[in-house]
Amino acid sequence: MKVKLSPYLNMEGNAREAIQFYEKALGAEVIAISTYGDMPEMPNTFTDDLKNLIAYAKLQVGETELMFSDASSGSPISKGKQVTICITTTNVEKSKQIFEALCQDGQVNMPFEETPFSPGFGDVTDKFGVTFQIYTEI
Repeated sequence: MKVKLSPYLNMEGNAREAIQFYEKALGAEVIAISTYGDMPEMPNTFTDDLKNLIAYAKLQVGETELMFSDASSGSPISKGKQVTICITTTNVEKSKQIFEALCQDGQVNMPFEETPFSPGFGDVTDKFGVTFQIYTEI
């Protein structure tokens, strides 16, 4: 089982533009990209405008991955949430263990659960104010 840390950039509707910029500036290669409209139907969750925004993107930059998404709320990204750290594992139980450890004296932003893009995902800000996204790779 592997565990890796990747920077995760939360954008305010301009993730697609940022991805194109980093492709040129850093020689990055797009590995994965999906919009909110690509996600399985979630009744009344996303407006037509939000469906075109990036829900998830992963770029390869040398030996490192850089991840992106646009905020789905339509509101500005709060201070401290523009860049988070994505912890990726290949095991749901390991992901859950990491998530629960980071929750101690922290704040759960999104409970750890199965999502359309991961068998186990959660978002937590630890007691030091650092936000982590715990992602289980399919």
